[in-house]
Amino acid sequence: MATVLAYTSPAIGHLFPTVPLLLELRDRGHDVHVRTLGDHVGMLRDLGLAAEPIDPRVGRVLPSDFRAGNARAALRSAVQTFTERAALDGPDLDRALTEVAPDAVVVDINAWGALLAAEAWGRPWATFSPYTPPIRSAGTPPFGPGLLPSPGLLGRARDAVVRPLVIGTTEKAMTPRINTLRAERGLGPISTADEFFRRAPVMLVATAEPFEYAHPDWGERVRMIGAMSWEPPAERPGWLDELEGDVVLVTTSSEYQADEALVRSALEGLADEPYTVVATMPARASARTAVPANAHVVDFVPHGPVLERAAVAVTHGGMGSTQKALARGVPVCVVPFGRDQLEVAARVVTSDSGTRLPAARLTPERLRAKVREAATKTAGARRVAHGYAAAGGPAAGATAVEELLRPARV
Repeated sequence: MATVLAYTSPAIGHLFPTVPLLLELRDRGHDVHVRTLGDHVGMLRDLGLAAEPIDPRVGRVLPSDFRAGNARAALRSAVQTFTERAALDGPDLDRALTEVAPDAVVVDINAWGALLAAEAWGRPWATFSPYTPPIRSAGTPPFGPGLLPSPGLLGRARDAVVRPLVIGTTEKAMTPRINTLRAERGLGPISTADEFFRRAPVMLVATAEPFEYAHPDWGERVRMIGAMSWEPPAERPGWLDELEGDVVLVTTSSEYQADEALVRSALEGLADEPYTVVATMPARASARTAVPANAHVVDFVPHGPVLERAAVAVTHGGMGSTQKALARGVPVCVVPFGRDQLEVAARVVTSDSGTRLPAARLTPERLRAKVREAATKTAGARRVAHGYAAAGGPAAGATAVEELLRPARV
């Protein structure tokens, strides 16, 4: 059996989807080590994983993309965050490689310095992406603004115009900083985001068709393995069993992005609807509004038990919360605020598994209408759930990691 080291960025939205893969590797007899958020080290050790915290300075570089006025500015802000972290998470993985001496490494796609460290290491490694990676594919709009696919000549023309305005601008900010870090490690320069993100022998992507678009040109090195839904063991709140009728789950981001308006609009807009509203605010923001009789607002509640009762999930468009609902066949209403959320919302519409409402148009009345419409999309959500299951999930991901190990262990 092999020793596998995983390195995550400082976000539970990236750690939690990785856990099913790590547990599968553990169950296959591999010695699994994790470097992740300090607050979750104990939990991972309880699961039988050898966990240690990442350099705490990495997590102190906080994202500020929620202050950006448009998709281009948000992408540039994200580049700034990840490149600042890269100067820390790269050396952090170097230390872990020395301490653990693994046979293979799995690196979070948002830990840019760690990606470089793994590449320079030169032994079997994989990238893990809990969201659709920002790499090109024929017929797919450029990543960022959440454009719907548009086939034919007009669609190709639109994408050709938009791509340099979004991705090209981002690459201009990204490549000089990345190339400086690459040169420090003796690695050659890259000129595009694709070149950077596709350096690993294998990229594991936690999604699948029909939620994700078809990407036949991605090749064998990019493996879509389905939704990787996981949440830490937690006691089921007693009040869940006292709820009557269907539930609407409302989720906001686990990394603060000023999305409190989503909860406020849901509480007001759904106050007279035949649902119980359960709203979670894990970033510990405040809804600052009255909570109606048909609602519960909490920092955290296990989503699984709530989704068992849910007619619709209202999400901020985070890949984890959106796919967690769809994996159970629950349709979604997505209100994207930024990051990859615009792209998630576009895929919800394209797969007919729910509805989207731009954050700029969010009102209680519009949200209520979109929730009602989403409740009619159960068939699409179930198609997506079947697609996730067919992709193989943690077993497919673990097999891909083991395939990397075979040539090195002959």
